[in-house]
Amino acid sequence: MLAIRPRIVPADLEANLRSAGFSALHAKLYAARGIAHPQELEHELKNLLPFSLLKNAAEMGARLADAIAAGQRMLIVGDYDCDGATATTLGMKGLAAFGAKVDFIVPNRFEYGYGLTPEIVALAAERQPDIIITVDNGIASHAGVEAARALGIEVLITDHHLPADTLPDALIVNPNQPDCEFPSKNLAGVGVMFYVLMALRAELRSRGAFSDKPEPNLAQWLDIVALGTVADVVKLDANNRILVEQGLKRMRAGRAAPGIMALFTAAGRFYGRASCFDLGFALGPRLNAAGRLDDMSFGINTLLAATEEIALPLAKELDQLNRARREIEHGMREEAELALSTVSVEDSHSICLYNTDWHQGVVGIVASRMKDRFHRPTIVFANGNGDEIKGSGRSIPGLHLRDALDLVSKRHPVLIRKFGGHAMAAGLSLNVADFAQFKAAFEAVCQDLLDDGALTRVLETDGELPDDAFMIETAEVLDRQVWGQGFPVPLFQGVFRVIEQRIVGEKHSKLKLANKQGIILEAMQFNHCDPIPRDVRAVYKINVNEFRGERMLQLQLEYSEAA
Repeated sequence: MLAIRPRIVPADLEANLRSAGFSALHAKLYAARGIAHPQELEHELKNLLPFSLLKNAAEMGARLADAIAAGQRMLIVGDYDCDGATATTLGMKGLAAFGAKVDFIVPNRFEYGYGLTPEIVALAAERQPDIIITVDNGIASHAGVEAARALGIEVLITDHHLPADTLPDALIVNPNQPDCEFPSKNLAGVGVMFYVLMALRAELRSRGAFSDKPEPNLAQWLDIVALGTVADVVKLDANNRILVEQGLKRMRAGRAAPGIMALFTAAGRFYGRASCFDLGFALGPRLNAAGRLDDMSFGINTLLAATEEIALPLAKELDQLNRARREIEHGMREEAELALSTVSVEDSHSICLYNTDWHQGVVGIVASRMKDRFHRPTIVFANGNGDEIKGSGRSIPGLHLRDALDLVSKRHPVLIRKFGGHAMAAGLSLNVADFAQFKAAFEAVCQDLLDDGALTRVLETDGELPDDAFMIETAEVLDRQVWGQGFPVPLFQGVFRVIEQRIVGEKHSKLKLANKQGIILEAMQFNHCDPIPRDVRAVYKINVNEFRGERMLQLQLEYSEAA
């Protein structure tokens, strides 16, 4: 079931923006997203929150400065998703620029699983590090920290995931740890690493380390920060929008890392108009494919490549991995839909699926697709090692997924082997024999936490687009803004007459529409090939379509129904 609702537009915020000179359309759009003053849309680096507000950042900067001075060996332990890959890359580039002896390892998800486990510590110990630095993981790695200490290895944790009731005995930088006053709780793992580098530079500056040489410019790595931030689907609050916008500027100017430029080429996207869409749906998936199907070290080495000539063959291999991932996902999704065709999803509050033939690296994507289609919290499992199955979950507004798993764990203390994550995404592992019990326990928790209203998918729109805004300039202005999680791209609604429709690419609808004023508009509805009624009510985005050198306004339909 789907409900189309207009966004709430606070009148006082809209009035503030109008008085500041914003057009009626832009005042409405930004007010609906909580913007009260124009300054909140200024994406200059000077407006970044200071690292001094991030608990333990200064202390970690000082510890890293000591380690650099002493020539201690550092080893970054990363994660196998895009955020982990970019955080690892940033740590490698940044720490090396400050004079550190640094290397990295990233767990193979199929052999070692997630985080700083004792097994990963044993693997890391072969490199003989003095210090292990976790990026995008570690906040739940109690056993790993103890294993490292037993081997005489110090652990520094940088993470952004939600902590459990107790923390590992290590120096931790994480905006979500207790007593951290950092206002932005939405930093991605790569954002946390960027702030640690800010603190390290300040510490080295205070020690006179740059009296005879220039300071490394941290802004040179903001393209990497932007990619990880968008791909990890964290909320784009004001601080994250600054990081992303500055990174996009570097990309559009052709000054991104060679690996990122190569990913643009492999994806067939033009860096000169780089957008959040490119990062989230073109570059991010290709980088993620390495961790899903192979080894994320391959993706990290692409980002670390010194030249585009070195990076391009690697990026093309990532593109091939992503194509293989799509094929696997397509098959799994068809099987998942077939399994759900025999049950009434409307009568349940959750979806849990497991198939012995499914690929562990793709369960998260399938969970996301099923969640989008059926609007239920969804967890999809595949075989792990031995009698273990590993699941990846995605949630809907109204259910904090990690908290829901925590409640399952409290009600059934030995049911879940381990779990972790965020409000909207989480991972866990079970004994295969416990799948049915977990499915029932998770459903019970979802029934307790979700009311019927939360089970209705809501498509929020920004109302009807004014007639004088149906122009390419409107789309270009909107395209230059940073849109994403928590700061959603504008969606409009309206009634149109369908003038022409045809199928392209076997599964997409290409349309000509006329609005109430008779303006003829090009439109696309992707992954929709059923006939569209003559008079249609549509929810759509506006963008610029470029074909054979000609640029024109295009509506991208997100939903349509008979008017």
